[in-house]
Amino acid sequence: MVLQAPVLDDRTYDDLVAEARSRISRYAPEWTDLNDSDPGVALVQLFAWMSEALLFRIGRVPDLHFVKFLQLLGIQQRPAEPARTWLTFPLAENQQQAVIPIPRLTQVAAVDDPDAIFETEESLNAVALRVKWLAWKGGSKQKDYDNCLQGSDSTGRVELTQPSLQILAADELTEGLLLPFLEGFSEQGFYVCLSYPEKYTEKSDVIPPTQLSLTIFADGNLDSGAGVACGTDSGGSSTAARIVWEYPDEKSWKALAVDRDSTASLTRTGQVLLRTPPAGAWKRTVLEDTGVTGFWLRARLASGTYDQGRTPRLSAIRTNTVAAIQAQTHREEILGRSTGQPNQVFRLSFSPVLAGTLQLHVDEGISGASQWTEVADFFGSGPNDAHYVLDRATGEVRFGNGEAGRIPIATNTGDGIIALHYRHGGGRRGNLPAGTIKQVLSILSGIDDAAVHNPVPSVGGGDEETLQAAMGRAPQELKNKDRAVTAEDYEQLALRVPGIARARALPLAHPRFPCQPIPGTVTVVVVPDSPLPAPVPSESLLRNVCRWLEPRRVLTAEVFVTGPRYSAVSVTAEIVAHGGSDLADVARRVEHVLLQYFHPITGGESGTGWEFGGTIYYSLVYRQVLAVSGVQRIGTLTIMVDEQPQPPCVDIPLPAGHLAKSEQHSIIAVYSGA
Repeated sequence: MVLQAPVLDDRTYDDLVAEARSRISRYAPEWTDLNDSDPGVALVQLFAWMSEALLFRIGRVPDLHFVKFLQLLGIQQRPAEPARTWLTFPLAENQQQAVIPIPRLTQVAAVDDPDAIFETEESLNAVALRVKWLAWKGGSKQKDYDNCLQGSDSTGRVELTQPSLQILAADELTEGLLLPFLEGFSEQGFYVCLSYPEKYTEKSDVIPPTQLSLTIFADGNLDSGAGVACGTDSGGSSTAARIVWEYPDEKSWKALAVDRDSTASLTRTGQVLLRTPPAGAWKRTVLEDTGVTGFWLRARLASGTYDQGRTPRLSAIRTNTVAAIQAQTHREEILGRSTGQPNQVFRLSFSPVLAGTLQLHVDEGISGASQWTEVADFFGSGPNDAHYVLDRATGEVRFGNGEAGRIPIATNTGDGIIALHYRHGGGRRGNLPAGTIKQVLSILSGIDDAAVHNPVPSVGGGDEETLQAAMGRAPQELKNKDRAVTAEDYEQLALRVPGIARARALPLAHPRFPCQPIPGTVTVVVVPDSPLPAPVPSESLLRNVCRWLEPRRVLTAEVFVTGPRYSAVSVTAEIVAHGGSDLADVARRVEHVLLQYFHPITGGESGTGWEFGGTIYYSLVYRQVLAVSGVQRIGTLTIMVDEQPQPPCVDIPLPAGHLAKSEQHSIIAVYSGA
C-alpha cells in the first residue's frame, strides 16, 4: 500500500480571516457591518492570529519527528568548512637581511572582511630572491606555445639564435604563465633563474645557507580536462618520474638536497623545499647563450617517465609562498570541572571546530593532566576508556556515562578540563578572489605588509548545513548506503565533500577520450562553491573528492574527477527605460540580473545553477531583461557565445556538459524617442 502523507493545514492569517468573513452572511445574516472597526470583526482577526500561530506549531511536529529520526540514524548537520589558499610574503624595501623567518600560524585577514582570517599552516624562510626567468630546451612549436599563453600577462618571450634553448621572462607577480614541457624534458630539464631585487645586487653575489621554498602551481594541467584519476592520483605520487634539483658550480651541475617535495614530480601544486649549499658555493652565473645572469637552478628528470598526458605544465613558480587555511588558533582554554555525573557536556568558546585540531586534557588531580581521545561515538567505548565526542558545529564536548566511555573524576584540585589547543573557522565567506587576503594581523619584522597577498583564489569554504538540507540529504544517504552505483549516487556523494556546490556524473565518459564512450568509466564533474563567475576546482579539491569516492565506488569502475568546461556568454542590448528613470542605474541592474542568470551556481530559471549543457532560450533571456524595474522595452538584443554573435530569436544549445559563464555584458539604456 502506498504511504499517504498527512495533509497539513498551511492556512495563513489572511486565509483564516477571509474564510470567516465569507461564512458570516450564511450563519449570521443580521451581521452587516464587516468593517475593521466592528468589534466582531476585531474578534475574528484576533482568533485568526491565534489560530495561525497554533497551526504553525502543529505543522512543525512532523519536522521535529524527522529530526529525531535523523538523530537516531546518526545523521547530523555538517559543520562549516574552512577555505584554503596560498599566501606570499615579500620582503620589505628597507630590509637588508637575505632571510626572514615567517612563523607558523601567522594570521592574515581579508581586506573587505576582517573576520575572514587565514593562518599559515607551516613556517617559512622568506628570502630576498624571486623568480625572474625560466628557460628550457626541447622542440616546441610557436603555435603551441602561443596557445598556452593565451590570456597571459607574461612580460614576453626572447627569441634566441640557438633554437633549442627558449627563455621567458617570468616575474613571479605575473599570472597565467604556462610552460609546455615537451620533447627533451627528460634529458635537459628546465631552468629557473632566481635574482635579488636591485638593492641587493651589489651586496649579494651568493645565496646564504637556508631552506629555499619554491611553490609550484601545476593546476594548469587541469585546463586540458584530464582531471584526476581516482585510485592513483588521489593518493601518493602517480608517476614513476623522479626529479632532481641542481645548481651550477664552476665546472658542472651539482645536486641540491631536497627536504620535501609535495608536487609529485611537478604534476600537482605543492612545495619543493631545497637545502641550499654552504655560503659561496652557489654564485651568480650566465646560462649558456642566454646572456642572462642570475642564480640558475635546474630541474631534471633523473629516472622514470611520466604517464601519457601527465607531463608537467606549470602556471607559476613562486618564492616566499606558503599554504594557509581559514582558521584561528586558541590555546589553554579551561572548560570547567567534572561533577562526576554521566553524560557531562562542556562547550568551547569558539566554533565551528576544525577536524582533528582539538587536544583535550583532563586534570583529575591524581596524577596530573592526561590527554583524552576523540571518538565519533561511544558505541565502541568501554567504562575505562578516556574518550570524548566533539560536535564540531556547536563546539560541545560530551563525556561518557561510565558504561560507554569513562566519566572524569570530580575533584577540586588540578586544572579541570582544558582545551590545550584547537582551531576554529570556516564558511563561504572565506572563498575570496586572488589578491584580497592582505591585511597582516601578526607582527612580522622585515616583511612588506602592503605586498602580502594571496596569488590564487581561496577555495573550499562552506557554510554550516541547514536543517532543511540535512533533511533532504537523509533519504539519499539511506538509499545509496554510502555506496556509489548509479550516476545519482556519484553526484550525491560528491556533494558531501566540503567546498563542492554542484556535481554531475557522466557514465561511459573518459576525460582523455571525450568523443568515445568507454565502458566502465565514470567522470564526475564538480563545481566549487565560489562567488567567481566561472569557479574552477583546485587540484587539491579534486583529490579530496577522489579520496571520498574511492572507497565507495564499484570495484570495476574507473572514476575520474574533473572541473567543468565553460562557454562564455555575453549579451549586448539597447534598452528603452521609463521616463524619469536613472539610465545608469537601470543598465547596471540589467547587467546584474544577467550575471546572476548565467551563473553556474546561482543561475538558471530555478536559481540553483545553470544546467549542464543547457540551452540558452532567447525568449527567456528577453524576459529576464524586461522584468527589471525601469525597463520599458528592448530595442536590440544580441547573445554572444564564446565571442561569436548568435542569430536573433534563435535558441542556442551549449555543448554537452558545458556550463555558462558570464563576466560582463554591454547594456545601453536610453529614453524613448532619444
